[in-house]
Amino acid sequence: MFGVPRMNEGPATRTSQQYAAILKNTVGLTSMPVGVTFLNSMGSDELSGTDYRLCQALMDARRGKRVVLHKENISCPAAAAALGLKPLPKQLQDGTMLCGYGIFKTKQAAIRVMETMPRLKPEQYVAIEVKPLEECQQIPDVVVFEDEVEKLMWIALAYLNEEGGRLNFSTSILQAACVDSVVLPFLSGRINMSFGCYGCRDATDAASSEALLGFPGENLAMVAGNLSFLKSQAVDRSRAKNAYKAFAGRSEIREEHEMGRP
Repeated sequence: MFGVPRMNEGPATRTSQQYAAILKNTVGLTSMPVGVTFLNSMGSDELSGTDYRLCQALMDARRGKRVVLHKENISCPAAAAALGLKPLPKQLQDGTMLCGYGIFKTKQAAIRVMETMPRLKPEQYVAIEVKPLEECQQIPDVVVFEDEVEKLMWIALAYLNEEGGRLNFSTSILQAACVDSVVLPFLSGRINMSFGCYGCRDATDAASSEALLGFPGENLAMVAGNLSFLKSQAVDRSRAKNAYKAFAGRSEIREEHEMGRP
């Protein structure tokens, strides 16, 4: 039994599949884009299950698995608080845990990070559904990518194509998956990108060359459309590296000329 989404609206599965195909194929994503939906209720059969961190749920979802996180199975206390499922433990509030892991030198810095961490309201939702975008029956609340930086660059540029200007990304290099890629885009209504963090790189198979990006699901059609435009105009030309090849050729000729001097 599937949980009940926060809002009962959005295109059918076929549309989600089409969007997912555009996002994946235009830039050659190495894994599936992920849809994250906040749930007001869920089925009793979803109360049990494997313990997960949100970053691990994203890891499995980008490879085809559906995961439902709730207060009984979420194993990361920082993510549980960020998602409004559980209170923030004292050891995180006072900086003890972050200093203990060697992430921060001083408790003052760690406390400041936790004080300014965006979070959902306590018990605002009962669960979070994380699954491949192509399997979403409705437009999810947030679309998340974990992939190579160059591929995320094009997605960010597709988002920027709508209004222009500059993009401002927010991160504390902590809670990169749960806060930077999910909670922040949901609360701000804007795209956000993150380098990753100690926790998600320790707990998942994220490659050193990969980063995370999330944007509100309501921007999905716009991003997919602009990404198709970029594919037709700029993506392949940039990847061909013709300017670099011309520069390298000139450098090679210059070096050969210099070596031939008496």
